[in-house]
Amino acid sequence: GLPPTLYWQAPHLLLLDQRLLPHQVAWVSCASAVETATAIQQLVVRGAPAIGCAAALGIAAEAHRLQQAANADFNAAMAKAFEVLAASRPTAVNLFWALTRMRAVWQAQRHNPSACVAALTTAAEAVLAEDIAINQALGQHGAELLNSNDCVLTHCNAGALATAGYGTALGVIRAAIAQGKKVSVLADETRPFLQGARLTAWELMQDRIPVTLITDNMAGHLMQQGRVQAVVVGTDRVAINGDVANKIGTYMVAVLAHRHNIPFYVACPLSTLDPQTPTGADIPLEERSGDEVTGFDGCQWAPSGVPALYPAFDITPVELVTAIITEVGVVAQPNEKKLRALLS
Repeated sequence: GLPPTLYWQAPHLLLLDQRLLPHQVAWVSCASAVETATAIQQLVVRGAPAIGCAAALGIAAEAHRLQQAANADFNAAMAKAFEVLAASRPTAVNLFWALTRMRAVWQAQRHNPSACVAALTTAAEAVLAEDIAINQALGQHGAELLNSNDCVLTHCNAGALATAGYGTALGVIRAAIAQGKKVSVLADETRPFLQGARLTAWELMQDRIPVTLITDNMAGHLMQQGRVQAVVVGTDRVAINGDVANKIGTYMVAVLAHRHNIPFYVACPLSTLDPQTPTGADIPLEERSGDEVTGFDGCQWAPSGVPALYPAFDITPVELVTAIITEVGVVAQPNEKKLRALLS
């Protein structure tokens, strides 16, 4: 089976190093908030729900590191820890959701460091356990949308590796298969970090789920040939009007799905819905270094010095979204009213 994406081994957080997959299974140990934030920035751990879980456990690790400190020092360092983790990546709203939840625990117990350490550890472990339960519930709802013999196109990795386990988009596929449906997956490779090729393909093979790898520019052709019955993706933030931020290239897949009358489903926990963000235009989109586009893993294929762009996310407008799949049910033709009702 699959190794855990992340787990708590007091007083450290252990992260499966997703930069090394599929060739090597190794963990990175984080003993502080700074180490956790660095691991998030460097894509040791990625995927919105997993980033939220990592941040919660990073706060717990920091509290353990400081448990002998005087009260004032403990709280000054904890305040910094929240700041450094909040600055690690801008697009995934689960990061801020998890930190807000952990901050409330810290505020309530801040006058007693040892009680605070215990409370923060318990809270972080709860975030982790809930994530898996949420994905399983979400998977059950989403599985109803798939038929036996469907071939599902995915973009990026919204699987067990992007979450505490089970997955959002891939959770839907796992649940459909558990229901006895024969579902297969087309994983597009998802340049430039190759989450589809390295992570989705590996994860599905570990679970013996039929998967075929394609490059990003094959999706339209395969849709035209009738080879795709549904698209299921995850998301890093959903604006309250239903616009969706996800890995760069998602918008392109959504437009193609629309053109070929193929349903385009977005799977995410409620913690990814952001009532503070009116539309997709208000979502901060991370720009990563163009160097990441010119090659991968020590191999450079572009000429030296060529300027390259790397917007890491794009926005899919709500009119291209057939439904949003959450742990409390499926929202077809999402809009602000329906999404606010879900959060109330």
